Amino acid sequence: MKKILLATALLLAAMTARSQDYTIPVTNINQHGYPHIMPDLSLQFVMRAPDANLVQVDICGVKYDLSKDEKGVWTGSTAPQVPGFHYYSIVIDGVSVADPASESFYGCSRMMSAIDIPEAGCEDFEVKDVPHGQVRELRYYSKVTNSWRPVFVYTPASYESGKKTYPVIYIHHGGGEDHRGWVEQGRTANIMDNLIAAGKAKEAIVVSVNSNVPGRGGYSKEGMSAYASELTENIIPFIEKTFRCKKDAKNRAMCGLSMGGGQSFYIGLPRPEVFRNIGIFSSGIFGGIQGQSIDLEKEVPGMLSNTQGFNKGLDVFYISCGEQDPRISHTKKYTDQMKAAGVKVYFNSFPGDHEWQVWRKSFHEFVQKIF
Repeated sequence: MKKILLATALLLAAMTARSQDYTIPVTNINQHGYPHIMPDLSLQFVMRAPDANLVQVDICGVKYDLSKDEKGVWTGSTAPQVPGFHYYSIVIDGVSVADPASESFYGCSRMMSAIDIPEAGCEDFEVKDVPHGQVRELRYYSKVTNSWRPVFVYTPASYESGKKTYPVIYIHHGGGEDHRGWVEQGRTANIMDNLIAAGKAKEAIVVSVNSNVPGRGGYSKEGMSAYASELTENIIPFIEKTFRCKKDAKNRAMCGLSMGGGQSFYIGLPRPEVFRNIGIFSSGIFGGIQGQSIDLEKEVPGMLSNTQGFNKGLDVFYISCGEQDPRISHTKKYTDQMKAAGVKVYFNSFPGDHEWQVWRKSFHEFVQKIF
């Protein structure tokens, strides 16, 4: 225990970097100390762990060994990283722990350290000098789980004044995450504030849900049936009772990443009477995880056999994926199949793997097309 406590102590804020040409990530606690982002986008770590035998940095499964000096200080660098948000862990003699020098985020089904590498051209993900909306954490009662459940709700800057009603976006996280993901990792409020201020997106309420509802599970209509009931019978009525919302399908959107994209496919697409705007980001429903395939017509009756009717039930149907994501070729295959049948679907891809920078860009584009 003593070894682990020493090894997981705060990174050495008082130490001076060998090179002053670096960036301090916004995800560092108190904005000082290590890690540093170097000019080539490699990451530099310094940690004091005198009793440890091996210290590593684990970034999404890729481990980098640190070197120990005579004072018990471990230093080292990673390979250059792509811009965006990266979960990482410190591995001390085989024990994986969060880095106390970093903010922690719920991802990969645990609290994880993370580092956010800025990207040119993505200023809409940052806080700007524009009117800012509010993010509220609320609790609603679920008759599906018989428990109180959390939800985050973004309201635009204009919400506090006047009696205007707003369209609503129900946004969904991926597996191993929860309602905090889109607000914290996804920077949803910044994106909405900046696009609304620029006149590029309609003012809207964004509801970031916790879709981890006990049930059969799995990427299927049956596996997601419990959450379908949760969303339509509990979450939407709660939001429309609590906030000034437009209460018609044309003014509702459902979108999500990975698992949340699958939920948007299986729950949103077959319900044009509930949602007229659907966004699916990096979903594994099309394949790329276990090589599975789906029958589009079977999963969403009428998509291919009654394309005209299917199109009439949607205002926006949007699909995206990262260009280095193993899901990309499968997603393109099924998107091409939809287009060949006459489905009005918009597809885009962004540089990156299965990661938050791709999903931020996806939401940034999707929200400019709806309402």
